[in-house]
Amino acid sequence: MEFNTNSGIWGTMFGVPHVVADNFLKLATGQQLKVLLYLLRCSGRKCSEEEIVRNTGVTPQEAADAVLFWQQVNVLTPAQSFSNSSAVPNIITVQTPVQESAAPVINAKTPTPAEAPQKQNLSPSEISKIMKGSDEISELFKVAESALGPLSHTQQNSLIWMSDYLGLKCEVIVTLIYYCLDIEKTNSAYMEKIAYSWHENDINTLNAAQEEVERLTSTREYSGKIMKIFGLSNRPTKKQSELIAQWKSSGFSTELIEYALEKCLDQINKVNFDYINKILLSWKDSGFTEPGQVKNAESSYSQKKRRVKSSDDKDLDIEKYNVVINKF
Repeated sequence: MEFNTNSGIWGTMFGVPHVVADNFLKLATGQQLKVLLYLLRCSGRKCSEEEIVRNTGVTPQEAADAVLFWQQVNVLTPAQSFSNSSAVPNIITVQTPVQESAAPVINAKTPTPAEAPQKQNLSPSEISKIMKGSDEISELFKVAESALGPLSHTQQNSLIWMSDYLGLKCEVIVTLIYYCLDIEKTNSAYMEKIAYSWHENDINTLNAAQEEVERLTSTREYSGKIMKIFGLSNRPTKKQSELIAQWKSSGFSTELIEYALEKCLDQINKVNFDYINKILLSWKDSGFTEPGQVKNAESSYSQKKRRVKSSDDKDLDIEKYNVVINKF
């Protein structure tokens, strides 16, 4: 499908930072994008909260959450501190968006391997003290609340741990939060597991986090298709997930895996991941990447077998077919 832009309406234009289109079209909500577009439209002059609400159709709280979100990921630079207010300030000055490289690190220190997994169980009073002493943490909490709702004591501890002890940047933590929200797995233990994995793999920039989210999403979709083909409704086990990841990295199509499943059922009458893996690896060694190639090899073998019976040619090595049809 192709579209032509109506250039007749381009009499007056305003710019949108590339990072918005590159990284946030999937991550940001519709309300957040509305508010950003209007603020960018008003760049160079002051804009009131009432004006934002009136012209975008969002609620005052949605406007506040949107401003905090874009501020947290460094698309907007605040003209004044938002840390002591739960709403958008009465006056906002939209400034030139800062570059990603200028993203602040929230009280980050470089953790050693021994201390990185450790997590302090901060008391509510200690958390409150940290919030008062750090505008960054305070605003991170507000962005998290806009996505997850009111934060529990455990969630507050997790966010501080990700920031202070793992050293993850604000925009990276926000990306992690929205990814977990998208897959409906927002419990603290799961989010901490991903956060520590990102720390271990040095995923600590917005671009790196976005690329990792895309990789995780692609893997989840591939895994979901495989489990559906196999007729399994439960989540894959750790061993099954490892095999599925190997199949994806090897470039096995779902059609080829489905045909391998058929061969598996023909031979042992049950779904067996290890057996299917052997079939796929054998086909890969034989240079087969599509079901059609395997079927052609099977057809060729059948013709040769018929010729053997008719000519009684004992020199034909029919054992080679074991590799083709994978009778392990």
